Amino acid sequence: MLLTDLLIRTASDVAAIFILVRLIYMTRGGERDYAFTFALFNIVIFITCLLLGSAQINLGFAFGLFAVFSILRYRTVMLPIKEMALLFTAISIGIINALANNAPDYLIPAAANVVILAASYILSSFAGREQHKDITYERIALIPPHKHTELIADLRNRTGLNIHRIHITSIDLLHDTAQIRVFYR
Repeated sequence: MLLTDLLIRTASDVAAIFILVRLIYMTRGGERDYAFTFALFNIVIFITCLLLGSAQINLGFAFGLFAVFSILRYRTVMLPIKEMALLFTAISIGIINALANNAPDYLIPAAANVVILAASYILSSFAGREQHKDITYERIALIPPHKHTELIADLRNRTGLNIHRIHITSIDLLHDTAQIRVFYR
C-alpha cells in the first residue's frame, strides 16, 4: 500500500466520520459521550481493517469484526436505538474505507460514503430532536387514559419541559407511583 493511498483512505474516513458525528449527529441534539464513542470505534475499526486487510480474508474478517462488536453491544450498557444505528454506521464506514481494494479508483468507497451520509442525514431529519426522560410520578389519579391531557399538563408544569407525549412504563400500586417516560422537544 502506497503512502498516498493510505493518506487518501484516512482522509476519506476522517471526513466521513466527521460529517456523520459532528454535522449530522451533534446538530440534532446528540450526546458528546456517544459522539466520542462513534468516532473512536470508527478510527479503531478503520486502522484494524487497514492493517489486517492485506490478508486474503477481507470479507470474512469484516463480518467477523462486525459480529464481535455486535456481541459487545449486548454485554455493555444499553444504547438508545438511534445511537446503536449510528454506531453500526460508524463501524461500517471504517470497514468500507479500509477494505475497498481499488486503490487507484476511490470513486466506489467515496460513493458509498456519500450514500451512507446522505441516508443518515435524511433519516435523522425525520427523527427530529425529540428527547425523553424517565420520571417517577406519584399522582396516579391522573394515570387513566381519559386523564392523559391533565397528566401531560401537570408534567409540563412540574418539569418545565415541552412534553408532547408520554408512555407509562409501569405502575406500582403498593407505593402509589408510576414510571413514566416523557417525550419532549
